[in-house]
This record gives sequence, structure tokens and C-alpha cells, in this order.
Amino acid sequence: MTVEDHPTTRAGLLAIIDSQPDVRVCCEAASPQEALTLLEQSQADLLITDLSMPGRSGLAFVREAHEASPRLPILVLSMHDELIYAERCLKAGARGYLMKDSGLARLMEVIRILLSGGSYVSPSVTARLVDAVSGRRPRGSTSPIETLSNREFEVFCLFGHGLGTKETACTLGISPKTVEVYRGHIKRKLQLKDAVTLVHHAVCWVEGGELGNRYHAPALQSA
Repeated sequence: MTVEDHPTTRAGLLAIIDSQPDVRVCCEAASPQEALTLLEQSQADLLITDLSMPGRSGLAFVREAHEASPRLPILVLSMHDELIYAERCLKAGARGYLMKDSGLARLMEVIRILLSGGSYVSPSVTARLVDAVSGRRPRGSTSPIETLSNREFEVFCLFGHGLGTKETACTLGISPKTVEVYRGHIKRKLQLKDAVTLVHHAVCWVEGGELGNRYHAPALQSA
């Protein structure tokens, strides 16, 4: 099963996979909610999903899909910096994380790895995970985004998708007051002076591609 909200990208992914002699796409979804419904009906052996989809945290969807079908391997195929997202996705229940620019050959290789019961992250992510386990300082990205907890990160991403406090609370199943608490934590950790600045940077992160991946919080300005 593939989950991708952009029709052209979804069609291209379907064509690539269906061109292979040993695999095929059994169903496709344009949204997380549609995918969760299809999971109840399908006999999928692998779920391939993007992270950036409107109206819902991609991490929350990975977690929900894993809870709905614990034995179903999940591959996250995303444009976003693997050094920031991959570990979070694995903790949410994914079995693999692959950047969209990795190429056709690598995509099919990773699909077959997961279908055979394995897992996949890039060597760079593997090195960071080893560093974390061994107590060494992780190498690679030093974005302040990494300081956010998973829930703070989900709130930040939903703000970037244009959701307000009440919508974010409803999406995550928490109270608006709790969202406001997370908002305060995010502003402090990213050194953002107010809610407007926070939303601006969240939108840049979600929609800005390379800009988002290279995000660095600005220094606080004096009043």
C-alpha cells in the first residue's frame, strides 16, 4: 500500500513498483485517514508512506498504522532530513526510512529488504544511532529541531501545515491547553520570540524543502 497526497507522485510511485516482476501495489491512499480505513480491508505486505500530508502529523500516522497492524512493515519515503526524522519514525513503529532522492534502484532494494523481514536506514543514520547507544556525541545534523520531543515536534509540524491550536489538539487527541504548553516549550527551545514567528518557521520547515531541512532558529531579538 502507498500513502501519498500528491496524485502525480503517487502515480509515479505506483508505476515504478508495478513495473517490477515480483512486487505490485495492492492499494493506494491519498490521506492517512483513507489509509487507516484501507488497512482494515487490505492484505498489504508493506506500507509505504510520505510524512508531509495535510491535516495530520506524519509521525502520528506512522504510530497509528503500526498500532492498527503491528506486523505490517512501514517504510517512510520522505524529502525531509533523515538525520532529524528517521529515528523518530523508527520509534513510532516504522521499519525503514528512505529519502526520496535515493533513486529507483535503492528504493526497490529497500522495499525488498523490508518485505523479507529486514529493516533499513542509511549508513549515516546507523552511525548516529550507534553513537547514541555508545554514549558518544551524535554526528551529522545539529538543527535545534532535534531538541524537540516527539510530541513537540508533531505540534510544530501541524502548525506548519496551517492548523490552529484547537485543530492541533483535536488531531493529536490532547487539550488546547496542552497544545499551548507545547507551544511554549517549542518557542523556548527554538529561541523564537512569539507565536507568529513560530508559525512562520513551522511553515518554512514543512513547505520550504531545502530551506526547511537547513533550518536554524534565529537568535532572540531584544524588545
